[in-house]
Amino acid sequence: MTFPIICLVILGIQLIYLVTLLFAFRTANNSTSKDQPPVSIIVCAHDEEENLLELVPLLLAQNYPEFEVIIVEDRCNDNTFDYLLQATKENEHLKMVRVTHKPEHINGKKFALTLGIKAARYDWVLLTDADCRPATSQWIASMAERFVQPKKIVLGFSPYYKLPGLLNAFIRFESFFTGVQFIGLALLGRPYMGLGRNLAYRKELFLENKGFNSHLGITGGDDDLFVNEHATQENTAVSLGSVALVFSKPKVRLRDFFHQKFRHLSVGRNYKFSDKIILGLFSLSWMLTWLLVLPAIFFLPWTNIFLVFFFVRLVLMVVLLHVGPRKMGTSFETWKTPLLDFMYAFYYLVTGAKTLFVKKVKWKI
Repeated sequence: MTFPIICLVILGIQLIYLVTLLFAFRTANNSTSKDQPPVSIIVCAHDEEENLLELVPLLLAQNYPEFEVIIVEDRCNDNTFDYLLQATKENEHLKMVRVTHKPEHINGKKFALTLGIKAARYDWVLLTDADCRPATSQWIASMAERFVQPKKIVLGFSPYYKLPGLLNAFIRFESFFTGVQFIGLALLGRPYMGLGRNLAYRKELFLENKGFNSHLGITGGDDDLFVNEHATQENTAVSLGSVALVFSKPKVRLRDFFHQKFRHLSVGRNYKFSDKIILGLFSLSWMLTWLLVLPAIFFLPWTNIFLVFFFVRLVLMVVLLHVGPRKMGTSFETWKTPLLDFMYAFYYLVTGAKTLFVKKVKWKI
């Protein structure tokens, strides 16, 4: 009888977690402010000339009363510097910070971002990446609506562009579920990470806590580790809706995607212990649902009970991936959920196992 009980516990954990997240989005309600404080947008760029040619005009076209755009030119080998040099002469809202070298013990992105934040004229800094595109000209305004006291961090969502193919569907599925988790838990007063593609916080918060000092040498984590360390129920808000979205370009090769996610998962090793327990328990139960429970449905007693729990879990997953993305301002093809749900269990098994044994992580392969 022990094994059937274990299977029911696994399914029970999944059901509790999914219901909790669904409740978070069903009851989502954030305070808004009519104030529009000045904002500094910061983008770090390493060999990103082509992306900047598209992104910079979109940022400068934002419908907001007072803002600046700071591009950190991080040791570029292309024509980024020449482009920015000319562009800054033509627009007073655009500013360039140049990095010609970095200290050996500091991650390059964190060093560049630190220089950009220190150069910011305004207290609220809004971050995105060079390969991202704000969905609307109201992006700054939508994030600024959450700049209410005592908030010091505002989390936004950044979906990937929809492209043909199974890999893109899986990337978007994984991204949506990550978003549903970190935004849902933040709505419940338990923020644990953010996306540097769409994230705002006070410069004052950054400087008072010595920036990325506690994780300077770690590859990645300039967004989620900073949020994990400093975000609380009281100081963190979430910006939801289509105008608050920043779209990002997805990987088009499987090995690039796996390396990217491996890098992200390796950063998670440095989360607070309680966050690692919550996230780890859910991820482990997700894998075991497919590796243990599904076979148990066909070969063990209590088949009917297993089938009911398994079906309810699948329905909740579909509903959550309908409600969550819509609350965040976009949508997902929920009919793809069963297949992608199955694939995710084995994807996490591979990347999670690799994370446990590999200590040194490279930024690029």
